[in-house]
Amino acid sequence: MTRSLQRREQSEPEPPATPAAPSGPRSAGDAPLLEAVGIEKAYRRGLWPARRQTPVLRGADLTLHPGEVVGLVGENGSGKSTLMKILVGTLSADAGTVTIDGRLGYCPQEPIVYDRLTCDEHFELFGHAYGLPTGVEQRARREIYAGLGFERFAGARADRLSGGTLSKLNLGLALLADPDVLLLDEPYAGFDFDTYLRFWDLVADRRRAGRSVLVISHFVTDEERFDRVVELKDGLAVPR
Repeated sequence: MTRSLQRREQSEPEPPATPAAPSGPRSAGDAPLLEAVGIEKAYRRGLWPARRQTPVLRGADLTLHPGEVVGLVGENGSGKSTLMKILVGTLSADAGTVTIDGRLGYCPQEPIVYDRLTCDEHFELFGHAYGLPTGVEQRARREIYAGLGFERFAGARADRLSGGTLSKLNLGLALLADPDVLLLDEPYAGFDFDTYLRFWDLVADRRRAGRSVLVISHFVTDEERFDRVVELKDGLAVPR
């Protein structure tokens, strides 16, 4: 999946790409699973004719290789979530290109769920959207429940879940289709310590399977868990 983003005055967010077929493990010597080059984004503020541009990204580059877990850090307002949304395709950039090889999974910072649907119904709905056979979806669902420890909430409606359990559901939906590239925007908000450790076990499993994981994090203690840390600073993504 390749998106070429040309400089333009106004644009609409691109629709999500159709998921690719699941792939097998990759080796560290393979080509990047995600490559972003020269990403620029400025927000336009104020009323015409006094509107002004506030640059956020000024040519950010980012590459994710198979079997690599990368941390994305930066000050508040540095553009971390903006870059993540551009990589996913829910936000357009002013310039740059994004190339993704394989299936993409995305866990946004705020859970996107339907209040009146149960956890099970969410997995059924997302499984259908991903085009997963029923048996594959059900098996993946069971593994996610067990991995994150919220099996007992399978029949609970989303509007009756705690913030931590909503975060588990949000992450589980991103994991459902076994994506090659997993993009996580502060995924463990609200997790207790046990679930936090479970999360890193799941990330380690994905690393061993040759998948790529990008995590927006504010925790200094997380840095030892990453293969690389990239910092957004002055609109650029620089090694830390």
